Amino acid sequence: MTIRIFTENDFTDIIEIYNHAVDEKFTTADTEYVSLESRIDWLKQHSTIAYPIYVSEENGEVTGWCSLSPHRPGRKALRSVAEISYYVHKNFRKLGIANSLVYYTLGEAKRLGFKNLISILLDVNKVSIHLLEKYGFERWGHLPEVAEIDGQICGQFIYGKKL
Repeated sequence: MTIRIFTENDFTDIIEIYNHAVDEKFTTADTEYVSLESRIDWLKQHSTIAYPIYVSEENGEVTGWCSLSPHRPGRKALRSVAEISYYVHKNFRKLGIANSLVYYTLGEAKRLGFKNLISILLDVNKVSIHLLEKYGFERWGHLPEVAEIDGQICGQFIYGKKL
């Protein structure tokens, strides 16, 4: 497996992998598929210089991705904070890809000068909670009972890490 910076050619794969999470419920707060057109503004927030998306690849196939996104864009006091998000293709789960992507992205975040990373996730997403805690993220906040997915109410955690 290799990890590399994204290119525009990866956008379709990034969206497809994200939509796997929509299908599976409780790994994203989106309840409907997203399209490339609906996510174009989000994709444009990312660049190879400031807020990259890293993709994992095996034999030419994108197997997962991890992004650093602006937190509260435009608010200068928060420019050293990035939100980390990661998703793995449904056919490549439990192979250590998320682990590798987070590890790699943590190193890159330091190199890029970020001082704090946050992750916002559903409080029922035990797999991501475990992964974040493995890398020293701590629970910085909880928004109880703010999300409803298929009639089930859950909250959101805010996990953070000082770099």
